[in-house]
Amino acid sequence: MKIGVIGAGMVGSASAYAMALMGVGSQLVLVDENRALSRAQADDIAHATPFTSPVVVEAGEIADLENAGIIVIAAGVSQKPGETRLELLDRNAAVFEAIITPVMKVAPNAILLIATNPVDIMTLVATRLSGLPASRVIGSGTILDTARFRSLIGRHLGIASQSVHAYVIGEHGDSEVAVWSSAMAGSVSVSAFARQRGVVLDQATRSDIAVKVRDAAYGIIEGKGATWYGIGAGVARVAGAILDDERVLQSVSIVTTGLEGVPEVPVSLPRIIGAEGVIADLVPDLIVEERAGFVASANVIAEAVSTLKL
Repeated sequence: MKIGVIGAGMVGSASAYAMALMGVGSQLVLVDENRALSRAQADDIAHATPFTSPVVVEAGEIADLENAGIIVIAAGVSQKPGETRLELLDRNAAVFEAIITPVMKVAPNAILLIATNPVDIMTLVATRLSGLPASRVIGSGTILDTARFRSLIGRHLGIASQSVHAYVIGEHGDSEVAVWSSAMAGSVSVSAFARQRGVVLDQATRSDIAVKVRDAAYGIIEGKGATWYGIGAGVARVAGAILDDERVLQSVSIVTTGLEGVPEVPVSLPRIIGAEGVIADLVPDLIVEERAGFVASANVIAEAVSTLKL
């Protein structure tokens, strides 16, 4: 399958590199307004493929995305230190207006993967501009927050993060909700695991982990200007699930209607992902505080959506 990546900056190139390492797709085409950048990134990634997979990596233009099955959109301006993801909205919405229409002309059947921040709102922008069903316009959403959550829980409990099953839902941003009530370590709750292993997992510890998950991007941005490796791997994972019709659960963002009384809001929940995009939602059982936080998060996004002029 041909996969396009629009935006050859750090997130786009990291996504393409991760897909090359994981053997996702047979052809990767990088597109960027800065053609020298897309050529350089494509060549650099291509030089890694003899060590990984036989995927063809090349630079091109939007016309070269004809009949692509998946198109990753990572184009946009970067988040500045101290700037929230929602503050990026106006600047990146204009970028999408120039991209989506020509993309849909050459690849009308593609599934769009959105990785541009604020990702939830940009997912809605892409959905409206493309005219595609919501299930085929997938934002990376809280997939990275969920990975951070699992990583920190695993580190605290002393187990591999792959053995932790827990999700962050809502906005990919400051109002996100770390769902502790259904978090599992292997076949038992994290609370039960902690008791059996003699590990402290009190409310203060949980709050500290949740804050570290929420604020992780700010520390990374302060240190190196942007985040890219984690989200690149997340995008590649979603693309692989689509390509192989895996029907795995990932916490991604799509436009959702009638959720907790909030009309048309792009929000992250665990969702089944396969060849047709999002196949179904899985709404976790939430305790009262988590449900209230999730509704509040959906309303934060809805308020931002209300400012759009699309």
